[in-house]
Amino acid sequence: MPDTISKADLLGMTDWESPPGEWMTIDQERVNQFADATLDHQFIHVDPERAAQTPLGGTVAHGFLTLALLPHLSKDIVPIPEGLKMAFNYGLNKVRFPRPVMVGSEVRLRWKVLSIKQRLGNIVVTAEAKVEVRGERKPALTAETITMFVVE
Repeated sequence: MPDTISKADLLGMTDWESPPGEWMTIDQERVNQFADATLDHQFIHVDPERAAQTPLGGTVAHGFLTLALLPHLSKDIVPIPEGLKMAFNYGLNKVRFPRPVMVGSEVRLRWKVLSIKQRLGNIVVTAEAKVEVRGERKPALTAETITMFVVE
């Protein structure tokens, strides 16, 4: 569970970096479910035999699956302001997928606050999100996430 902090403390957290989150395994079942949900059944994601014949050597997660996992990966590392009514995705900037996530790999999130602004009494946090792959130097995903915290 992430720490609960005061609104004033959150407003002062520019350049704060979270500790890395917990590792999560990306399995074939999750990739197949994402393919079904998005109607993206490209063989590189869902056909292990055929994908094994490619230079990647196996199936890979959809880049958008990695992106869609950001809320789950962030749930234990992003501080929560006291009086939070709700938080929601407000947008993204500079989304990139520098390396594929091979099925069976483990991923985790690193999150760094870039800017914090008040907007209509709420707090808008822009952060750098990096999804790491265990044992790899290059991240699977980099993005600027924008989150709106609606607070009392």
